[in-house]
Amino acid sequence: MKYMLIMRATDEAYAGMVNTDFDQLLDTMGKFNDELIRAGVLLAAEGLEDAAEGVVVDYSSETPVVTDGPYGETKELFGGFYILNVASKEEAIEWAKRMPMTGPGFKTEIRRVPTIDEFPQDNVWIQKERAWREATGQL
Repeated sequence: MKYMLIMRATDEAYAGMVNTDFDQLLDTMGKFNDELIRAGVLLAAEGLEDAAEGVVVDYSSETPVVTDGPYGETKELFGGFYILNVASKEEAIEWAKRMPMTGPGFKTEIRRVPTIDEFPQDNVWIQKERAWREATGQL
């Protein structure tokens, strides 16, 4: 089963990292990533650029409204993610407990990623997506 681990942090938690040596941070994250790779569970992992560089497209009105970042409260944003292929939610939780960036203000949300097999296979759009996934080596 695939699970996404979504990394979140408050403004205060991010501010506390300002004085962290970047090479040390990369080393710490690299060791954790290597552990995930050696265990054979890592499918993807990415960090995201600061929210101030992003935009939000809001569909609340008839014409979508685009707002430049920063936007929203930090607790609503996430800074990166992992996608793991593990046997259970409990295993995903165990990996999340070992995340290197922890402390007050840091959180990890865990969500299962459904497989294409869980959708109606007689739907034309699911059939097209399945064909695309097969053609690109994702299935």
